[in-house]
Amino acid sequence: MARPVWSGVITFGLVTVPVRMYSATEDHTTHFHQLQRGTDDRVRNKRVNERTGKRVEYDDIVKGYEVADGEYVTVEREELAEIAPGKSQVIDVSGFVEATEIDPVYYVRAYYLAPSGDQYEKPYELLRAALAESGKTGVATFVMHSKEYLVALRAAEDALTLHTLHWADEVRDPREELPALPGHERSGSKELKTAQQLIDSMSTPFRPQDYSDTYEERVRALVEAKAKGEEITPEEGPPEATNVVDLSEALNRSIERARSGKAASRGASKAQSKGKTQARAGSKVQGEGKGSSRKGPALEELSKDELYQRAGKQGVKGRSKMNREQLLEALGGSGKAA
Repeated sequence: MARPVWSGVITFGLVTVPVRMYSATEDHTTHFHQLQRGTDDRVRNKRVNERTGKRVEYDDIVKGYEVADGEYVTVEREELAEIAPGKSQVIDVSGFVEATEIDPVYYVRAYYLAPSGDQYEKPYELLRAALAESGKTGVATFVMHSKEYLVALRAAEDALTLHTLHWADEVRDPREELPALPGHERSGSKELKTAQQLIDSMSTPFRPQDYSDTYEERVRALVEAKAKGEEITPEEGPPEATNVVDLSEALNRSIERARSGKAASRGASKAQSKGKTQARAGSKVQGEGKGSSRKGPALEELSKDELYQRAGKQGVKGRSKMNREQLLEALGGSGKAA
């Protein structure tokens, strides 16, 4: 069970909802220790007084702001908390906007919000459902760990999600930061139309479970190989840049490859579907011979969303992180209706 990283209230209008906040993501990166080369000796970072060279305990450290060369104003943690005590416990929703109005470059990190107690479930669900029905996103501010955040409050299928955002002055203007940008492509040009066709031919639903961190897999394979005294084959380098002269040809070949790939995928799906249909038909005949009757569709016939809803009704833990196959297995995916 995850532990809350913050607790307080959401306020919108005159409504106040006590909530607890939990991290929505976790890091799967392989973490390394620092060692001195040629040894197994750990290298550690320590808090050391720059002048005396002696170690300083955490409780003896205060924050300092340099107002002149070598001259500081010191601030205690308690003083930072006291300047805005209410801010550190309130997610203050100032308004609601269309989700598409927030450029993805502003998003930083995601959290889940849960009601602080059973008595707060009604107003919590009311806010979640209202956001879901309207398609709106709440814009709010709150303070956590002595830092104020701009946040977006959104409705997921079962919970409210909170996304920390960059402030406007933290987002760089590409026209000012990048060394050179090309002029806009002429609307209706042949290359633009071909590029749009390529995008259409490569369009697909977003299924996060279809993607994996292949670099992380290579890192783990490297560690395992070195632990066994083996060598690992290096990956090929990046492909060469497309020559402007060959751009149209590269686009057309890409479209052909994407379409042929989709056709092959559809063929495999039809064959798989046909096999499942025949298997279900055989199962039905077998069941009828035993005098049994099937109620409702088989689990394999349900979509991921339908499986997720059933998992919720049955109290399956960890269902939000499961893909369709894992949901089937958790529900006892034997093909029988649950």
